Amino acid sequence: MRIARVRGFTLLELTIALVLLALLSAVLFGSLKLAGRSTDSGEAKADAVSSMRLAEDFLRSNLAQEHPQRMRKIVQFPLLFTGKSDELRYASALPARVAGGGIWFYRLVVRGDEANSPLVLERMIPDLSAASMPEFDGADRSVLADGIAKLAIGYYGRGAGDADTVAPTWRDQWDDTQRLPLLIRIDVTPKRGRPWPTLYVAPREAPEAGCRAWDQARGQCAGV
Repeated sequence: MRIARVRGFTLLELTIALVLLALLSAVLFGSLKLAGRSTDSGEAKADAVSSMRLAEDFLRSNLAQEHPQRMRKIVQFPLLFTGKSDELRYASALPARVAGGGIWFYRLVVRGDEANSPLVLERMIPDLSAASMPEFDGADRSVLADGIAKLAIGYYGRGAGDADTVAPTWRDQWDDTQRLPLLIRIDVTPKRGRPWPTLYVAPREAPEAGCRAWDQARGQCAGV
């Protein structure tokens, strides 16, 4: 009687099989991890784009409703508007559903001294009878975006005291307290990712807006 011998795996074959299985597992795990990172990255970019669009839409709407509010007890009745290269202050309407509506004073600025370097929009109710321009101590604030590296603002218009025949130009600061710029340009650069699309907004242009009496010869407000 002849007994058949069953041949099994040798130790070398088993070792090779385990090594191949480990390599396949490593490749599969790496692929899954890469796919997970790609998904997370895509979601983060989508969230960033969505936040950027919401912030720009709000700023466009808010600046387009800019109100020619003036101080009543300061010489020449200046407009509530101050334009710097990295900060913008202006008066605009607040929707009635938020804090009862009305005309508020806003400040758009990047708070680089804070951990998340946020782009914030501060707001307060101005005292138009004050003897100086209002400040934003204790003002309400809304964070429009976090992780902002730079805010650059430009102003298109004529210089203070220039006649209407002078061609308007772009400038980094707005010094005219009696007229608003013809255009405002806002560029926002995040610490990560691409810069936001440049935002252009046209506020109210009439220099006599907000005045009860306008001195045409001197080009300034004579009464509110």
